[in-house]
Amino acid sequence: MTTLAVGIRIIRDILVEYIDIDYSLWLTWLLTPLILSFLLPLVIILLFYTTAMILYIYKHREKLRGLSELDFWNRARKTVALLWDAHGWVWYGYEIEGLENLPDGGALIVYYHGTLPVDLYYFIARVYLMKNRLVQTVADRFLFNVPGWNIISEGIKVIPGTVNTCCQIVESGNLLAVSPGGVYEALFGDQSYPIMWKSRVGFAKVALQAKVPIIPMFTENVREAFRTMAPMKSLWLKLYNWTRLPFMPIYGGFPVKLVTHLGSPLLPSPTSTPQQLQKECAEAINALIEKHQRLPGCIMLAVADRFYRKPKRD
Repeated sequence: MTTLAVGIRIIRDILVEYIDIDYSLWLTWLLTPLILSFLLPLVIILLFYTTAMILYIYKHREKLRGLSELDFWNRARKTVALLWDAHGWVWYGYEIEGLENLPDGGALIVYYHGTLPVDLYYFIARVYLMKNRLVQTVADRFLFNVPGWNIISEGIKVIPGTVNTCCQIVESGNLLAVSPGGVYEALFGDQSYPIMWKSRVGFAKVALQAKVPIIPMFTENVREAFRTMAPMKSLWLKLYNWTRLPFMPIYGGFPVKLVTHLGSPLLPSPTSTPQQLQKECAEAINALIEKHQRLPGCIMLAVADRFYRKPKRD
């Protein structure tokens, strides 16, 4: 082999090695944001299981120390609330506006359901820390089959919810949060923030029967924090209708600005029907959306809201 041929071979090997390294670096740089957008939702799962572990430890440790059930649950909830409130403050700059609209007695908090209702978790934590009141929650039944969920539902008072059970909770002077749209609204809503309640009026029956106010709740940019995959939406809808399980892929965890807005209390009229009260509540939440939410939602602008928030519309 001639000297020239050897030289050409060496240069070729160097170039190939350099190109391979450069391509690998470029590919890593290109795919990192995509990979992170699917991994960040796992942080919420990690927080959930950390919550379950904290509640489990408190439940068994404090019982051994002879504390009452009320005392050890209060301590456990305070620790868990600090964990979630810290995450909401650091990652989303979480705030609540309209906290004065929460009454001292029982009330039904009706909220718009984002892809992941992280706003509800931060809201429960902040209310517990600021007002020392536990906001109980109605959750979809499939969650009660998830490993570790039982201790969370016991400690944070999460229930599957029937009209009678919900009435007992609010009539006892407690706050109860419910989303009429539920998993359906979470998965199949979009950045235009449609309210997707179908004909669900259970919450309205509770408010009428228990004679308690409804507090409409909406969190600004909640659909920019997490989103669902738009392709094959009809397939995911068929799977959901068949199984009632949330198979639709979720991505996100973007550090957008989250601000929960609580509207003025709606006092049910004795002459109202559940359908009328549902419509009135939907209109109240729509009013909060139109006043506070950029439509359609934009992830980049929602992140920019961390530094400068748009002026409110009257």
